[in-house]
Amino acid sequence: MKQQSRALLASAVLAAGVASAGEADARPVSYPGGWTVMQMNNGDMSSLHVHYSPTVTDSIGFYGESNWDGDWRFAGVQYNRLAKRWNAPASQGNIYLKLGAGQATPFGSRGGGSEAAGFVGFAADWETRRWFTSYEARAYELGFDRTFRQSARVGVAPYLGEAGDLHTWLMVEVENMPDADDKVTVTPLVRLFQGVQLVEIGYRPASEEFLFNWVYRY
Repeated sequence: MKQQSRALLASAVLAAGVASAGEADARPVSYPGGWTVMQMNNGDMSSLHVHYSPTVTDSIGFYGESNWDGDWRFAGVQYNRLAKRWNAPASQGNIYLKLGAGQATPFGSRGGGSEAAGFVGFAADWETRRWFTSYEARAYELGFDRTFRQSARVGVAPYLGEAGDLHTWLMVEVENMPDADDKVTVTPLVRLFQGVQLVEIGYRPASEEFLFNWVYRY
C-alpha cells in the first residue's frame, strides 16, 4: 500500500477575477444559503464534494474520494471555515481551514475492512483580475495508513472579461507527495468559467495523465 495519495485539488482551489469572476468558483465556502457541487478527476483519484453554506464563513457537506494511487476510498463529512479574508481595491486574499471525518476502506476489502478516518487541511490564495496564486496542504489519518499532500498554483488571465463573459485562466500546478513514487508532479491546465459553472482541463506530460475538474454553484 502506498502511503501517499495523489492530488485532489480541490476543495480549496479558487476561481480568479476579483471584480469579474462571475458566480462560479471553486471556493470551499459560498454565499449564505448556497450549494456547491465539486467533481475532481485526474490519473490518481476521483472525488465528489457537495456542500451547503449556512453563513458566509462556513460550509458543510459530503466528501467522497476514490484514490487509485493509495488504493483506498474515503466517504464522510467535510467542514470548511473561512478563517481570514483580506480585501484590497484591486486584490483579495483568503485563508481556509478544512476538517473531515468518516470511513476509509482499502480497495479489495470485503466486510470489516473499513476504518474510522479523517483529515485536516489548509488552503490560502491571493488574486487580482490578472494574477492568481494558491497553496493547499492536506493530511489524512485513514486508520490503516497515513498520507500527506501539498500543491501550489500560479495563473494568469490572458484577457479581462466583464461580468457574464466566459473567463479564461492559464495555470500551472505543482504538487508534492513526499511518500509517493513521483514525489513532484507538474500539471499545466486551463480554467474556464461562466455564470455558475467552472471547468478545468489539464495534462501531465511526465505521466501522460489528464485532469478534469467541474464545479457547479447554486
